[in-house]
Amino acid sequence: MQRIGIIGGSGFYTMGGMEVIDTLDIDTPYGQPSDSLTLASIHGQEVVFLSRHGNMHQIPPHQINYRANIYAMKLAGVSQIISMSAVGSLREDIAPGDFVIVDQFVDRTRERASTFFDGPVVAHVSMADPVCSTLAKILQQACEEEAITTHQHGTYMVMQGPQFSTRAESELYRRWGMDVIGMTNMPEAKLAREAEICYATVAMCTDYDCWHQGEDDVSVSNVVEVMQHNVEKAKAMLLTYFKKHHTQHIVCACRNTLEHSIFTDLKAQNSESLRPIYALVKRFL
Repeated sequence: MQRIGIIGGSGFYTMGGMEVIDTLDIDTPYGQPSDSLTLASIHGQEVVFLSRHGNMHQIPPHQINYRANIYAMKLAGVSQIISMSAVGSLREDIAPGDFVIVDQFVDRTRERASTFFDGPVVAHVSMADPVCSTLAKILQQACEEEAITTHQHGTYMVMQGPQFSTRAESELYRRWGMDVIGMTNMPEAKLAREAEICYATVAMCTDYDCWHQGEDDVSVSNVVEVMQHNVEKAKAMLLTYFKKHHTQHIVCACRNTLEHSIFTDLKAQNSESLRPIYALVKRFL
């Protein structure tokens, strides 16, 4: 049975309804992931849960070891990742408490390691459609069944953080046509694509960033109450997903990304060159 990964964002440090099987302390060529991975069963489906910021929210967005997180998921046998992410809204009609099934990203982060292919093995994967559309549609269904106000499409503007936006930046992103803003889903989505793991984001809106003149400027204290309600809704949605939908067969190109992306002759490489990416390329050797 293939495992499904859940990456929990701000406020989402545990997943209810799980029958815990084991705790996985996985070392990777890129160091330690944000926390131990929890191997569990939900309605008969094996799940691997990881808290993106650590279980005490001790890791800021720009310090998350994204490569270790995704590589650990790969080593744990995960074939799909459901990314839960707290975001700000850049649109009037996306209100705090709404969910967005994101289908695009704009990456404005910097100085984050964003690829497994740093050389001498070179790969260029397609990010034209950065999420698994099949997985996203199933998550949309689960949200609707829990009566969560959910927007089916959206572009997630990924900022560096850890500070929130200036008002000028927030207005600029709105003019660019961005829908929500957050700090964590890049390079996470890029790395999942390189690892040939289906990836989809459920963005949980907590605030209107700082552009909305009728709302208070975004702050941690303003966000926390909405975030707590969002997390409870998200947990209910995920339980519905695992109860009704996890057995749906996903047919997509995500799991064969590297077949047409690796430029380097792998068989000409030595073991030292292959070691950091072995879990990703071993089927080609």
